Amino acid sequence: MASTNKTALITGGTNGIGKETAFSLSRKGINVTIVGQTSEKCILVSEQIQASTGNRVEWIAADLSTLNGIEYAATTFKEQHSNLHILINNAGAFFNQRILTEDGYEKTFALNHLNYFYLTHLLMDLMSESTPARIINVSSMAHTGIKVFDFDNLKGEKHFFGWDAYSLSKLCNLFFTYELSRMLSDTDITVNALHPGYVATGFATNNGPIFKLFTSIGAKLFAKKPERGAETTIYLALSPEVEGVSGKYFSNSIAIRSSHLSYDKTIASRLWQTSLNMITK
Repeated sequence: MASTNKTALITGGTNGIGKETAFSLSRKGINVTIVGQTSEKCILVSEQIQASTGNRVEWIAADLSTLNGIEYAATTFKEQHSNLHILINNAGAFFNQRILTEDGYEKTFALNHLNYFYLTHLLMDLMSESTPARIINVSSMAHTGIKVFDFDNLKGEKHFFGWDAYSLSKLCNLFFTYELSRMLSDTDITVNALHPGYVATGFATNNGPIFKLFTSIGAKLFAKKPERGAETTIYLALSPEVEGVSGKYFSNSIAIRSSHLSYDKTIASRLWQTSLNMITK
């Protein structure tokens, strides 16, 4: 298919939902760039997509759990492109143990939230020059597990439980989505979040052999295939039905309500400022 004049950047584009989304957007002729952790995986997936769609897929290898990695991804993309119409913040992971990044942040929070926040921040000028543009943040229904937001435990310094840290990061995705939507209300840039469902993506298999065994069995028995899990992401990226729609949370391509806590504007505003402080070196 001939290329369009639209450009998309997909983080976590070498596996699962991100990979399926990259395939789908490339089939539509959109100029796709994927971000993955290793150049080897990026090359493999980009060649697979090109062989299937006939369209070239660009790639950037970067560790998005670090501020340096996020900056490298943004800088590299800007060197290669003069516009960005679709930004899909999809990269994320679950960590069963508390790990601190080189910046001193808990890794779940750093990869699943600060990555979305900082990468979007760095690419906003490009998107402002490419309107209409769409930002899609992959969140999760796991956010509903957080009933109290503790700003004093964002690094897991008081207590740490892997699933709580993951749920917190997914709630942060929603605070970020809603706050950014309010800030962009007078622009032609929309931002929405989504719950992809339980998808067989290799999620959480990075936490040791026993954890890998149980998550792999669960995925085989209960999870959606990645192509189905990517449907809502693709819908938000491409569908004319959501043109101009912003500040919403979707599941199965339908706007639904997120948790009551996720709509707290005071927390959202404070988290925004806290995140700004964290990315300032």
